[in-house]
Amino acid sequence: MMCGITGTPGTGKSLISDELGRRGHTVVHLTDTIRPYITGDDEQRDTEIFDDERWVAEFVPVDGFVEGHFAHLLPCDRVVVLRCRPDELKKRLEQRKYSAGKVMENADAEALDDCLIETVDLHDAGNIFELDTTGHDPGFCADRIEGFVAGKIPAQFGTLDWSGFLEVH
Repeated sequence: MMCGITGTPGTGKSLISDELGRRGHTVVHLTDTIRPYITGDDEQRDTEIFDDERWVAEFVPVDGFVEGHFAHLLPCDRVVVLRCRPDELKKRLEQRKYSAGKVMENADAEALDDCLIETVDLHDAGNIFELDTTGHDPGFCADRIEGFVAGKIPAQFGTLDWSGFLEVH
């Protein structure tokens, strides 16, 4: 079974996936797989452009977890969408030295449920688990993900509303 772990940058994908790896699970970090598919740079948005359709078509499924901002694009059996309250997300991204524009872009995307909406458009509702990482350590989050994958925690999403965090630009 391939389980995607997706979410806005800063929601905890790498930390939680590393915890799952320490527990013996196979984990593929998607940043390790996309380099051949990068087609250019979007300097205005401070990001790389990659051929996601070709990447998805050529991705070899794994029995384990695939972690990354675009994991939900893959044909996963289950998908976990990590979430983080936008004010906390901003702090995390500022600690990573993201530009002010990039911090705002990602905080707005989180407030608008961007990754969740894309996931719901691509996957069956019974295979999606939304997990708020705000204030929780990687161990707690990994426990919840393991419970979801094992069928002990039901699929659920759509309970978070962070639209009040949107800022006028």
